[in-house]
Amino acid sequence: QVHLVESGGGLVEAGGSLGLSCAASGRIWRLGAMGWYRQVPGKQRELVARMTRDGNIDYGDSVKGRVTISVNNVRKTGYLQMNGLRPEDTAVYYCNAILTPLGSENPGDYWGQGTQVTVSS
Repeated sequence: QVHLVESGGGLVEAGGSLGLSCAASGRIWRLGAMGWYRQVPGKQRELVARMTRDGNIDYGDSVKGRVTISVNNVRKTGYLQMNGLRPEDTAVYYCNAILTPLGSENPGDYWGQGTQVTVSS
């Protein structure tokens, strides 16, 4: 059984910084990509940042220049550093991983439980 466990959410003032982490646990053969998405009520889930195993990175347009993603493939843990936070960054942040469990031939799409990030004005 594969799990993604997120940590690091919370309350921060506008202009502040916050770091999120996501640890993939279980019998994992290969981590293909890891990233974060966020969602507010009534809106679609949107990309924050995503990094592939090859090192290719995509950032959401609304966060470019303010967030940095990194992934440790050995530890199967991803990190998201967010700076210059704004009230509009308030959302539930979900970790996502594309990974192949041991014994499986195909990668699967896995999600964490979500962590709340609240930015006060």
